[in-house]
Amino acid sequence: MFKSFQKSVIPSFKRWARKNWAAFASMHKVVKIGVLSACMSILTLPFNILLAQVDTANQEQKLTLEEVRIVTQRSNPTRGIIVPSVLYERIKMLTTPLQTIEDALKINPAVDLRERGAKGVQADISLYGGTSDQTMVMLNGVNFTDARTGHQSHSLPIDIDGINGINLIGGVPGIGAFAGAINIITAPVSSNYISAGISGGQYGYLYGDISGGIRYGKLSTMVSSSFRKSDGYIPNTDFSNSNLYTRIIYDDPDRSGLWDFQAGWQQKFFGANDFYSFAYPSQAEQTETYLTSIRWKRRVARNFSINADLNYRKNYDRFELFRAGTDTPTWYKGHNYHNTDNAGATIAIDYKWLVGITSLGADYIYNHIFSNVLGEDLEKEKGVPGEFDKYYTKGAGRSVVNGWLRHSAQIGRWSLQGSFNYGYSPYGNALMWSLGGGYRIAEGLDMNISAAQSLRLPTFTDLYYTTATHTGNINLIPEKARTYRLSMDYVSHFRVKGFVCVYYRHGMDIIDWVRRYDADKWESMQITSLNTIGMELSLSYSLEKVLKNISVSYGYVHNDKSSGDYISKYALDYLKNKVSARAAIGLCKRVTLDVICTWYDRNGEYIDKDAGVVDYKPYWMLNARLNWNVKQFIFFVDATNLLNVRYADFGGMQQPGIWASGGVRMTIKM
Repeated sequence: MFKSFQKSVIPSFKRWARKNWAAFASMHKVVKIGVLSACMSILTLPFNILLAQVDTANQEQKLTLEEVRIVTQRSNPTRGIIVPSVLYERIKMLTTPLQTIEDALKINPAVDLRERGAKGVQADISLYGGTSDQTMVMLNGVNFTDARTGHQSHSLPIDIDGINGINLIGGVPGIGAFAGAINIITAPVSSNYISAGISGGQYGYLYGDISGGIRYGKLSTMVSSSFRKSDGYIPNTDFSNSNLYTRIIYDDPDRSGLWDFQAGWQQKFFGANDFYSFAYPSQAEQTETYLTSIRWKRRVARNFSINADLNYRKNYDRFELFRAGTDTPTWYKGHNYHNTDNAGATIAIDYKWLVGITSLGADYIYNHIFSNVLGEDLEKEKGVPGEFDKYYTKGAGRSVVNGWLRHSAQIGRWSLQGSFNYGYSPYGNALMWSLGGGYRIAEGLDMNISAAQSLRLPTFTDLYYTTATHTGNINLIPEKARTYRLSMDYVSHFRVKGFVCVYYRHGMDIIDWVRRYDADKWESMQITSLNTIGMELSLSYSLEKVLKNISVSYGYVHNDKSSGDYISKYALDYLKNKVSARAAIGLCKRVTLDVICTWYDRNGEYIDKDAGVVDYKPYWMLNARLNWNVKQFIFFVDATNLLNVRYADFGGMQQPGIWASGGVRMTIKM
């Protein structure tokens, strides 16, 4: 009988076990897998498009198969040691009334986004009470910050429909990001797909985009293009904006390694109304941007990996104080022309051993400008591309080098990080450091503390911009800062997420454009020091019922330096208080309503059109979107500034009142 049992039952059981063991084990097994870091928020997209979201550093992922979720620590694509925090996630914010990247940034408590025109025409991105020139702007971990002016750094050739996530990096030691950095991450919606959308609304608004992605073996490609235009909400605020972008990733870990290529083009034209001066309301501006980068990562030995990248960004700018077709006074000498080149290269080696990961790296950045306004006199004039009888008469260039030695270690519940940084620029040598540590208090509850030194070079505009209304200063020196941060992050299995952060930054030799109350010109000057204290809080809860998501956040900033006899244009006009709340409501099976309400309280004052000094006034902003999802189609109606509030983010420049639009998006996954 026993032999019969052995011959019949046991072989049958073995065959059944082999067939079903994988499914059975996945119900309880926790697997740790090493992958290339996505440098994004939480990896919740399908595994078949993970390739399209890779970045450049190793990380550990903890995968609980029974819940089909991955908990991952986002890697830092900069020289820094601070783990990035999430600003925007596509998968969690598909229904929100966000039409532009600027809309997504504006609701975060740590970001002060000051718009001059509507729909992302021009905006200044400031972090943690800093200025736009103190913010590093990255695309897929590549630094594309503009050396001429922070006004142009956010001019990237991608729209929000092509973006998978946006991360915020609180501190970057070395030369570059004085106050912090944002990293915009692109990724396809699916492995193989095509998506197209069109919308329109008030003020002649029209937006259209088309994108697609293909994955074939180890090769993944995405391409996107978009167009946006409006007749303007008040005279001379019309605009048109075109984007074209592609990202190609080839991953062959056993042979050539990971190759990540991106390239893009953008062109903008907009009426600048009162953007730069109330005295000349017929201003206009045209910009054209080209950018490209290629990154490579390969494990060259068991514990060694090498990372390298090359990048380049070119920006053309034409500023018209008197727009073509308007009356021009005899004293007007002509438009301002700028041609800026920003090129960079990075190489780093990571070594993983018993006591953690040690990294040794260096980056090189070259900035150059041709202009008829900014820089030193050229020996020989250079023609302006596409313009007849127009010449660049000035130019300037500089090289910047950063080197770093960084180490991170994980010891039980503790994580420890530190770096030593060396910087070289035309202003001399600079030695800097950063230190950080974290402790896992309980499952899902982490505490982190850090300190870092950073430095920011004057922009070409700070140094050379001298006109009838502005005076530059070639004697400026770099800004310096020491930043200290303490934060706690909580993620529960009950769909509750919380974050709290307090920080203090001691800034020295702060650059600002200031103006005496009785003067006619803005001057580029350096405030001796500026101490910034701030905090941010956020809490969110996700549900599966009528109320699908609810979140609230608060940001506070205080700078203790007063402007004295000067009116500050940037450094002291900061967002003091900011409260933002969001609710996503399921009205029925296929219809959702998403509402975002934000309160802005700005410190500082400005000179209005009547030459009076006016304090910034707090205001509420209410935006909403109604979505109807039908198979591959999403129909939506948007309304921004539903309260029709009259407000200004910068100076006294009027921003649009209520603005309604609607459209449809089609996405086909293949």
